Amino acid sequence: MPRLIDPPAGPALDLAEVTARLDESGVDLADETSVARCAALLAGLGRNRDFLADRVIAALKASYADQLEINRYSAQVFLLHRGARGFYLRANLWPAATDAVTAASGPAAFSYDVPHDHNFSFLTAGYFGPGYVSDYYDYDPEAVDGRLGEPLNLSFAGRSQLGEGKMMLYRAHRDIHSQLPPESLSVSLNIMDEGEHIPWRDQYIVDLEAGTIARRPTLTSGELLLRCAVHLTANGRDIADHFARAHPVPRVRANALAALAAVAADPRAILERGMADADARVRDDCARWLAHGQAC
Repeated sequence: MPRLIDPPAGPALDLAEVTARLDESGVDLADETSVARCAALLAGLGRNRDFLADRVIAALKASYADQLEINRYSAQVFLLHRGARGFYLRANLWPAATDAVTAASGPAAFSYDVPHDHNFSFLTAGYFGPGYVSDYYDYDPEAVDGRLGEPLNLSFAGRSQLGEGKMMLYRAHRDIHSQLPPESLSVSLNIMDEGEHIPWRDQYIVDLEAGTIARRPTLTSGELLLRCAVHLTANGRDIADHFARAHPVPRVRANALAALAAVAADPRAILERGMADADARVRDDCARWLAHGQAC
């Protein structure tokens, strides 16, 4: 279960001061000193009951132009600051089940009833409203290969609600939660880890009934470009072959093999080559593609 943090006492802080101090110190949510520093800053920002309204109004008056330029996430996310040292600060909007946006987009658009872990750590605090509800589950990431359908040996850790002032530290590849919508519109504030390693780590969507990995949605643009390159040029196929043999990330090796198989005269030979990979996840992907004869 995410670690409950007792918000440190202190004055309200404005956004400029918080971001300046985070920029100066950096963010490392695996380090206790950094967690304590971030918790104090996030708690101070949470006590400032005006800053978010001011930022939202300013963004609306500016036709939301800066958000469209720098926000890489969904409309649910309001980006407050992106640091140069591998972190960002955001507000997340959580509509109620009865809100029109939930009905229009569906609950999954807001991660409701989509059990998942995170491939990054983040510190979150309830800022406005009753807050979303989560059922939490723990698992041991060191015991998991990342294969689709792999048992996670989940342990139910409890249910909690992210109300105003409540603060929690979500740990990468440790905490799984299934979120339920709040009773009314709610907002959380998050300090997010954004290190260069994160895109190479898989996030898991979980089948709670089976207790297994259902999907792995993480995909970099380079992996998708690789799928395109093999169709366009021999150089693309050469690069894919090199990635399939030597890339340090198993997911990329598997996707490179799939790209090669998609254009090969004998795709089975390519996938059988992947069966000799040192990583169980790559072997499992290739075995599944071979068994089902499905497009890679």
